[in-house]
Amino acid sequence: MTAVRPLAVAIMGPTASGKTAAALEIARRLPCEIISVDSALVYRGMDIGTAKPSPQELAAVPHHLIDIIDPADAYSAMQFRQDALRLTEEIAARGKLPLLVGGTMLYFKVLRDGLDELPQADPALRAQLDEEAARVGMPAMHAKLAALDPATAERLKPNDSQRIQRALEITLLTGQPMSSLLSQKAPEPLPFDLLPLALEPSDRAVLHQRIALRFDQMLDGGGLLEEVKALRARGDLHPGLPSIRCVGYRQAWEYLDGLIDYAAMREKGIAATRQLAKRQLTWLRSMPDRIVIDCNAPDATEKVWEQVRNARMGRQEG
Repeated sequence: MTAVRPLAVAIMGPTASGKTAAALEIARRLPCEIISVDSALVYRGMDIGTAKPSPQELAAVPHHLIDIIDPADAYSAMQFRQDALRLTEEIAARGKLPLLVGGTMLYFKVLRDGLDELPQADPALRAQLDEEAARVGMPAMHAKLAALDPATAERLKPNDSQRIQRALEITLLTGQPMSSLLSQKAPEPLPFDLLPLALEPSDRAVLHQRIALRFDQMLDGGGLLEEVKALRARGDLHPGLPSIRCVGYRQAWEYLDGLIDYAAMREKGIAATRQLAKRQLTWLRSMPDRIVIDCNAPDATEKVWEQVRNARMGRQEG
């Protein structure tokens, strides 16, 4: 008799699409544990700007991969995959349903497809690219990448210096666009069955309203500026770190540096969050097997639960 593979549920979606609410509703009805799929929630002391679940929400159901590293440190997609595979196995062994919840689409992709065998960093080439970027600026480096690898350049923002330079480095080292190297790798099968649920807006304007409202709440009494002031007061953090480049934190840091005024910070923070949501939706559209649920619908959370319930019933009948 063939052993039944464990079931895991992915709840994906852009920022402010209601992923946490959907996950907590499932956890209210089933024994579950939540694995965060969010590159910002890993950082300790960064709660407001990351929309981290509240202490009450964290206490309601076990959560994993939240508050696991200091903002001065880095956490890679490779580390996430290793941790997520281990946690999924452990949660299933406890007889609970693993819920993979978040909006870091690169993490979902690496989890499903495995790690790409790309060349290691070349210090000499990296130094050359750093020097060139300092001389001509990141928009010019982005244009250079667009000429060599249009597909990769299209999904990167012109000021995403880290990813632009890594993509250029790979292309120059291998003589092939990074996008073509990524597409050549055969996916590694997961040791569990994954139900991919995507909360996506039928009307993006509604999502944009939610994003603006949430950012305003973070600023107006939410404590975002106080949180960033505390991070700055440590003295060992700076805008070049992945943690401080997170949406909201980067703009608040610029404001506290006196580079922009309050209105510009708010406008830039909301615009950056909208751009993040746009990139998240682009990633989601590249996953043809996902089950789309309209996050604007008043019964979106119930629809997510129905998909989970039906998947579990189907497995029991099978």
